[in-house]
Amino acid sequence: MTEQASQTQWHAAAGEAAHCRACELWKPATQTVFGEGPVPAPLMFVGEQPGDKEDIAGRPFVGPAGRVLDRALAEAGIARDNAYVTNAVKHFKFVQRGKIRLHQKPNSVEIKACRTWLVRQREIVRPRLIIAMGATAAQSVFAKAVPIGKNRGRIAALDEATSALVTIHPSYILRMDDADKEREFARFVEDLKRAAPFAQERRAA
Repeated sequence: MTEQASQTQWHAAAGEAAHCRACELWKPATQTVFGEGPVPAPLMFVGEQPGDKEDIAGRPFVGPAGRVLDRALAEAGIARDNAYVTNAVKHFKFVQRGKIRLHQKPNSVEIKACRTWLVRQREIVRPRLIIAMGATAAQSVFAKAVPIGKNRGRIAALDEATSALVTIHPSYILRMDDADKEREFARFVEDLKRAAPFAQERRAA
């Protein structure tokens, strides 16, 4: 598949996803946040779902967790513009508290409903390595519950062409006490360094 054909398929899929009604999350959300990055790409980062900032901007990882991810990528030697970034769930799930929209974790039904789009993205992006950040992402990538603690930092084959690496979601670091943040951030960087060699690889057209 040529790069132009991949991009054409991506735009078609993104257009379809914008009208997805497979679960109820589209109703309160501002818009679908499909993903962004080069197509094809050697790396594909998968988070949980868009947050408040992402829901408004229509782009993944542009809020506080995105800043943590950008910093970690830089320290791991990975250029974000060499990776495709998306989420397992494409709509922001939240509960309204006054003027604040509080993040709510997607349930299994919502993750399953949205997995169709992740599978489509994987087919179009054709990554060498998928980095599943957090339990929701890992569940979507592997199509089953995957304990993060037991599998963190491991690279597992998904098929003959694609592997996956499980790590934490960068928002986990934001929720930690200040004394623990830098230690956990350093571990996150070490996980991402395992992905760095895959960033130099590209699929043949």
